[in-house]
Amino acid sequence: MIKDIVVNLPLSPDRTQTARFAVSVARQFQAHLAGVAFVYDPVLPAVDMGVAVPRSYVAEAQAAAQAKADAAAADFEERVRRDGLSAGSHKFNVATVGAPTQFAEIARRFDLAIVSQSESNDDVIDSAIAETTLFESGGPVLVVPYIQKDDLKLDRVAVCWDGSRPAARAIADAMPFIRQSKLTSLIVVDNDQPKSTDVPGIDIARHIARHGVNVELKNLPMTVDVGTTILNFISDSSIDFLVMGGYGHSRLRQFILGGATRSILESMTVPTLMSH
Repeated sequence: MIKDIVVNLPLSPDRTQTARFAVSVARQFQAHLAGVAFVYDPVLPAVDMGVAVPRSYVAEAQAAAQAKADAAAADFEERVRRDGLSAGSHKFNVATVGAPTQFAEIARRFDLAIVSQSESNDDVIDSAIAETTLFESGGPVLVVPYIQKDDLKLDRVAVCWDGSRPAARAIADAMPFIRQSKLTSLIVVDNDQPKSTDVPGIDIARHIARHGVNVELKNLPMTVDVGTTILNFISDSSIDFLVMGGYGHSRLRQFILGGATRSILESMTVPTLMSH
């Protein structure tokens, strides 16, 4: 049951789709929604040894960061007010490098965390928040594509299955969404690397069906790679929502993602719930 949701609020005024989508999820489940806006510490410019950074620069940078967080929180508050949701916004001062871990720690106290897909390779903070929350929060993470236009829609849901622990965790975490689908497609990609004897997916399809879900089993021949195969199926089948396990590990605080996880995070076209 999803009754408590947290969303990381992007600070750019043209990235409001994440807050809008989070509101639609909270509305669907009649859940409380908490919005988190980070006030980032100023990044000081490079200066010659012994040259001090002007106090005015620091003050202006701090004011600009505060204004961005205030605007993101105000936009969020107006959205939830119009919907009459139980909600609240929270602002935290933090160094950019510390934001991903802080958000992951915050997310541990919620049923679901909602984050943004990074828009480009230069958008390192959204990428870091998504990955860190996936691997350190201990709960499911719903990643919203930067191209997302619509509210939550669950007519066609796709669930990826390879017999692994993360895939099983993702299905359990996503069951409140799956139950509301008109049709759930259980995807098994034939990649010759099974993680259990149940890779064909018959048993897990029966398990999902016992929750009152209309489920179909789709065994897909792998094309270029697993990620591309999944993305092609999403496009060809008009999928609204994707569920999959998140694979990877941490090495010296850098996350090394599995191939399919990396492909989906980089090229997703539909909201994707991941669990690790």
